[in-house]
Amino acid sequence: MIRMKGKLNTELIYDREDKKHINSMINDMSESIEWMKTGRQPGLYRGVDKKNAYRKKQYDEIEIIPDIIEQIEREPLYMDQAQRQALIRLFKTFSDRERQCYIMYEAEQLSMQQIADRLGIKKRTVQQYIERARVKVKKIAS
Repeated sequence: MIRMKGKLNTELIYDREDKKHINSMINDMSESIEWMKTGRQPGLYRGVDKKNAYRKKQYDEIEIIPDIIEQIEREPLYMDQAQRQALIRLFKTFSDRERQCYIMYEAEQLSMQQIADRLGIKKRTVQQYIERARVKVKKIAS
C-alpha cells in the first residue's frame, strides 16, 4: 500500500481520492497490527480496557477490620459476623483509591487537602473518589 501510495500523482483528482483511501487503509492496518502485537488497544496507556482485572481482590480472605482499626487508632470496632460481611461487600465495590480516601475522610476525619497531600494527588481527585464511594454506600444502604 505504501508503494502504491508513492506511485500516485497528487495533481490528479482521482489519485488524490485514492491517496485518502490508501492512507486510511494504512492507518487501520497499522493499528490492527499494533493491537495484535501488544494484545491491547493502541492509545490506551492506563489500562482502561482491563481496569476490572486490576481491581479484583479476594477481600473475603483479607482481614479488613484490623486495617481500619490501625488507621483510626481509637477504640477497637466490635461487629458481629453479619456486619463484617456487609462491610466486606461494601469494600468490594470500592476501588483501592476510593477505599483509601473514604476511610481517611470518614474514619480519620482528615480534610480532602490533607488526603491529597498524603496520596500525592489533587484535592479535586480526592473529592471525586469520596463522592463515588458515597454513591456506592447509599446504593447498598438503600
